[in-house]
Formats: sequence, structure tokens, C-alpha cells
Amino acid sequence: MNIKKNLEGQTLLIAVEGRLDTLTAPELDGEIQGKLNDVTELVFDFQNLDYISSAGLRILLSAQKIMNKQGRMVIRGAKPEVKEIFEVTGFNDILTLE
Repeated sequence: MNIKKNLEGQTLLIAVEGRLDTLTAPELDGEIQGKLNDVTELVFDFQNLDYISSAGLRILLSAQKIMNKQGRMVIRGAKPEVKEIFEVTGFNDILTLE
């Protein structure tokens, strides 16, 4: 998995490539935990994300809870396979998908 971060003002863009699973989720968690204090918009670019597991979903849920208090969170460009996981788990009702 590759993670690219770009902070512009109060908007943090995180592009994730590859697989977000049990092995790689702690890496993403380390990139966002404690680093969202001044962020009012968190954008995940998932156009190159091939798979997300329950471990990855937990990271997104944690980030969503933080952003509900201080701004908004958006997931952009998710592939159909990833969108299907969001739909099956009900996360499409919790997360904002664009």
C-alpha cells in the first residue's frame, strides 16, 4: 500500500493505493491519528485502492467520528469493488462517497 498526503490550508487529501487490510491499516491509522487537529475537510482519494477490509473500515469510521466534530470527510473515486464493500457493510450510509 502507498499513502500520499497533501495538506492545503485546512484540507487534508490522503490518496491510498493498493490494499487497505489488516496488515496495512495500522500504517494509515498512524498517518491520521493525532494529525487532524486543524483539518476541517478530510478527503480520501480511493481511485487506486483495490480492496478494503474490516480493519480499513474501522480506520475510516474512526476518522469520520473525528471529522463529524470539526468538519467533513469525503471519499472520492472508489472503484466498484470498494463501493460494493461499503454497500454490503452499510458504510455507504455513514460515509460521504463522491
